[in-house]
Amino acid sequence: MNETPVAVPTDEGKRPRLLDMDDFNSRVIDAYNEGTAERGLEADTDTARSIVTAGSAVYRDFSYIAPEIPLYDPANCVGCMECVIECPDTAILGKVIEKDTLEKELQSIEDPVERDGLRARFAETQKYTTTYEKKGEEGGLFGIFIDPTKCKGCAECIEACGDHQALSMISKTETNLEQYRRSFNFFKRLPNTPKRFINERLLSDMMLTEDALLYVGGAGSCMGCGEGTVLRMMLAATGFVYGDENIGLVAATGCNTVYTSTYPYNPYLVPWANSLFENVATFGMGVRARWNQMGWQNKRLWCIGGDGAILDIGFQALSRMLASGMDIKVLVLDTQLYSNTGGQASTASFMAQRSDMAEFGKVMKGKQERRKELANICMMHPDVFVAQTTAAHFNHFYRAIIAANEYPGPAVIMAYTTCQPEHGIADNMAMHQAKLAVDSRAFPLLIHDPRKGERLSERLDLRGNPGVKEDWYTIPKTGEQIDFITFARTEGRFSKHFGKDGKPSKELLVAQQDRLANWRLLQELAGIMRDEPSKSKSPVKKTGKTAS
Repeated sequence: MNETPVAVPTDEGKRPRLLDMDDFNSRVIDAYNEGTAERGLEADTDTARSIVTAGSAVYRDFSYIAPEIPLYDPANCVGCMECVIECPDTAILGKVIEKDTLEKELQSIEDPVERDGLRARFAETQKYTTTYEKKGEEGGLFGIFIDPTKCKGCAECIEACGDHQALSMISKTETNLEQYRRSFNFFKRLPNTPKRFINERLLSDMMLTEDALLYVGGAGSCMGCGEGTVLRMMLAATGFVYGDENIGLVAATGCNTVYTSTYPYNPYLVPWANSLFENVATFGMGVRARWNQMGWQNKRLWCIGGDGAILDIGFQALSRMLASGMDIKVLVLDTQLYSNTGGQASTASFMAQRSDMAEFGKVMKGKQERRKELANICMMHPDVFVAQTTAAHFNHFYRAIIAANEYPGPAVIMAYTTCQPEHGIADNMAMHQAKLAVDSRAFPLLIHDPRKGERLSERLDLRGNPGVKEDWYTIPKTGEQIDFITFARTEGRFSKHFGKDGKPSKELLVAQQDRLANWRLLQELAGIMRDEPSKSKSPVKKTGKTAS
């Protein structure tokens, strides 16, 4: 927990008084956790000012939410850290520890069976053990621990682990929940991962550091929420470089502000404020101007909002901010609809997508308008860093965030964020669907860096997309073409566009052409010569499966 008191302005305009975090946590948090707040908790000035202490959501317990929880098998773990990175709730964490240090810490465990069980959770891996021993250094042991109070049982970590099979889901019992609590408490008592095991060139290692863990979990987001992972990763990349004292957040009203400020639970360990739905960029300009007056030019300021708040209704405010040239970073959580108000269509929605205000009927079959491409528009503003990325492509995502923070001016990051209930997919599919969105040209990866040259073709980088010279990506081993129809088959929001014979509707075929037109435009802007049409139109096997 961050023990730094929170400054609260006084009515007299004198020195700010300090919000006592220990008092807030014991008085307010305990009352909510015990279920007595609405009957006995008095109204006070802090509540009236909407003040919540940093990281208070760490005290929230979700262990009753789901019937299953991940089981870790150290024998199959390679230390890739992907499960830690992709967890939307900070419920699974990793650590590297030296053998002697581990044995010393284990001496505090009286029960020999429990002691052996904790020792077995740490494994020798090539990444953290063998590699170091080959250099004549002492290797480390790597272990994964699950926090049962933060895990919602979405199983996203199982998807992230993939073929390694170091994680599987098991049923919860009173006995194993107590074991999980005890093992995670032991994990929290261990010293931090030694810095020598953190390779700054391996971006996946960032979440081994305390500086990167600035989102404590306990947020009220849906199981497997794609937005939660993006927020954690943005803070990890920013905190790893700049530290928690040099970050500030302003957020537009939307899903992200609801699940991160369900009073009195706040998952952030950095200061943040909530703005109106459409004016977060304007609010950010005010904060940046004041910070600059105070000599805080090096502090990183991030404006956060959904596609509805920034791409749609708040676009004018964003455009004005970009034109100002101010050093402000923007993170767009792109779910392609207004998730917070029941899944209404926005200008970010795909053509043919079924949603509120764009239902599938006899005459109008889903959304008719073409999707507004925010990345393309932002690139047309003078000297703006732009990236389109996903949490599933974590190296691309981390590089985009680090470069955006370094860029001396406005930067906009569009992140594909799966909304399970509105997209009509399973809770564990955020990572899977984000990968498929990229493979199918629904949401291409890109980075536009004005520092790379004078011409747009020098500034725009499409690396990371499969088959970058082709119209559609084709899996080499199977010959399967991955296109927008492939993507649409896997999501409930497009389900009514497929007949009993599996053939797509004409509206969905138009949507596919829209995605192809956008991809070809990006290829042209990036100076990429496409393959000849005869190559992209060769016979292919259509199975509807996901690209590997």
